Amino acid sequence: MAIVAWKPAAAERARNPRFIRNVTVCVSSIALLLIAVLVGLMSGSIPIPAGEVWTALLHATDTEARQIVWNLRLPRILTGMLAGICLATAGAFLQGVFRNPLADPGIIGVSSGGGLAAVVIMILFPEQIAFLPIAAFTGALTAAIVVYALSWKGGASPLRLILAGVAVNSLLGAAMTALMILNSEKVQAVLPWMSGSLNGRSWPHFETLLPYTVIGMMASIFLIKQANLLVLGDDAAKVLGSKVEAGRLWIILLSTFMAGAAISIVGMVGFVGLVVPHIVRLLVGSDYRLLLPISAIGGGMLVIAADTAARSWFDPIEFPVGILLALLGAPFFLYLLRRGLNR
Repeated sequence: MAIVAWKPAAAERARNPRFIRNVTVCVSSIALLLIAVLVGLMSGSIPIPAGEVWTALLHATDTEARQIVWNLRLPRILTGMLAGICLATAGAFLQGVFRNPLADPGIIGVSSGGGLAAVVIMILFPEQIAFLPIAAFTGALTAAIVVYALSWKGGASPLRLILAGVAVNSLLGAAMTALMILNSEKVQAVLPWMSGSLNGRSWPHFETLLPYTVIGMMASIFLIKQANLLVLGDDAAKVLGSKVEAGRLWIILLSTFMAGAAISIVGMVGFVGLVVPHIVRLLVGSDYRLLLPISAIGGGMLVIAADTAARSWFDPIEFPVGILLALLGAPFFLYLLRRGLNR
């Protein structure tokens, strides 16, 4: 009986236009990610045909193509993919928590906190450069905690969080600028990281970021229900039995954890957490059961595609991926802002 009852329901769902659209978006996002990886492996100052890429991946022969693909391009691409996954997931969560499509990890000072800590290490303590990822992550987490504490007044409303985040972000940005001006002779060592770059990223960087990404994505599964409730508003979430403040705090901490981990490895890469979740939301809606995984896939695809373009279009100069993403993301941000003002 259960099987008989299930079949018509499954068939009806399969004919539902929304279900078909969601499946199409899921399959298309995975396909685009795989295409971005393949194009990234093929493209560069030395183009490599798809057949040679496939051979280099499957056969451990000591050839030039194998060295380029396996030791240079593949770890760089995989590191960029993980960074994109982390940033897009963080952005998707924060847009829901703040109920604001313009929210991203930078809005709560995560980027500036990690940036300031990294600048301090690179300028004042260059001999401790090995601790750069830990310092950047710690700075991002500290900034998020400060923002949450400043916004607390019997609770941390989205509006107070945004205002506190803007203030802390401005303060940390000013501190970074002042530090670089006072140590202008050392700025050259800081600029590549501040611009956001995957240049020189190798297997150790990938191995460092991988556990953060896996832990973050696994933890995000347990916060999907809470995120869906917070999108409805605090009052509705409380009526439905949600512990609003605890849920919001956990989501902000997880977003900080993932964004801080990405920033610590690839530098100040922006706009991924803003652009990708917003586009995905337009395609599949605000249900985090779909929004979160598709945003993660889209974030990985966007960073890989942008990095491939950054190192291919401007050859022999390697353009920082963070700058290219800003050039693409800023117009989109202005479009969202104008669209919101015209409503």
